This record gives sequence, structure tokens and C-alpha cells, in this order.
Amino acid sequence: MSFLLFLRGFAIAMIVFAIANYAITQSVWTTVVNTVICAVLIQVGYFVAVLFMVWRHGASGKHAGNASSDEPALTEGGKPKGKASPLSGVGRSRLP
Repeated sequence: MSFLLFLRGFAIAMIVFAIANYAITQSVWTTVVNTVICAVLIQVGYFVAVLFMVWRHGASGKHAGNASSDEPALTEGGKPKGKASPLSGVGRSRLP
């Protein structure tokens, strides 16, 4: 997701929340405070979600392959195995 797409969605959510909050409370001060609290809670939730995804990806990566070997897997020709580069004209990466 691009930053501009995220920013647009976040701004729309905050505007809708502020309008609804003002309609309910009829107080500008309460609306501002509640909207700031809502924005902070959304950011904390987003941070926790990203942290969880990174943790889950790291935990699944440990058990996916042979984690005990630091040596790269070699092909029959003695070259390291690896994925082909998605860019045309760029060769495979070489492990030291």
C-alpha cells in the first residue's frame, strides 16, 4: 500500500469520526480531544499489527528450512542455489 493511499484513508476516517463525534457531543473541544485519541489508537493498532506480522514471519522462517546450516546449498556445478533475478539482464546473486 502506498503512503498516499494510506494517508487518504486515514484522513477520511478521521474526518468522518470528527463529524460524527461533533454531531453527538455538540462540542468542538470534545471532538478535537476524541479525534486525537482515535488517531493515536489507530496508529498504535497499526504498529502492533505490523509488529505481529514481522514476528510471525520471523517465527515461520526459522522452521521453514534447515536453520542449523550456515553453508549455502550448492547446485551440481558447485554454484550456490538461488532464485533468478526478476530483472532482465541481472544475474543471480553470489554468496561469499
